[in-house]
Amino acid sequence: MSLHAASDDPIVRPFMLTGGRTQPMHDGLRIETQLYAAPAALSAPLRFEARRIVELCQAPRSIADLASALRVPLGVVRVIVADLITEGFVLVDQVPGELSTMLIERIRDRVRAI
Repeated sequence: MSLHAASDDPIVRPFMLTGGRTQPMHDGLRIETQLYAAPAALSAPLRFEARRIVELCQAPRSIADLASALRVPLGVVRVIVADLITEGFVLVDQVPGELSTMLIERIRDRVRAI
C-alpha cells in the first residue's frame, strides 16, 4: 500500500495535523474571518502547517483562503488557526461593516477549490 497520492504528495490524515482535536479552542472563526500574522510570528519556532499559515498571513487572509492554499479541510485550518490565535501568533482582523462582493466571491471560489 502506497503512502503517496497520485500527485506524489504524501498523504497526511487531518487528525494528525490537529493532534486529534476536532474543535477549535477559539470560538467564532468563520470561513470569511480575516487573519493576519503578528509581527514576531515569523521568528517563532512553529512547525509545518502553523508555519505556513503565518507565512500566508503576512497579508490578511480568510480561513477559506488558508484551507485552499494548504489543501486541507476547513475544520483543520480552524483548529490550527485557533491555536495560533491563542498563542498570539495570528490576529483576527476586525473589519467593520459588511464584506465586499469581491471578497465574498473570492471566498466562494476558494471553498469550491477545496
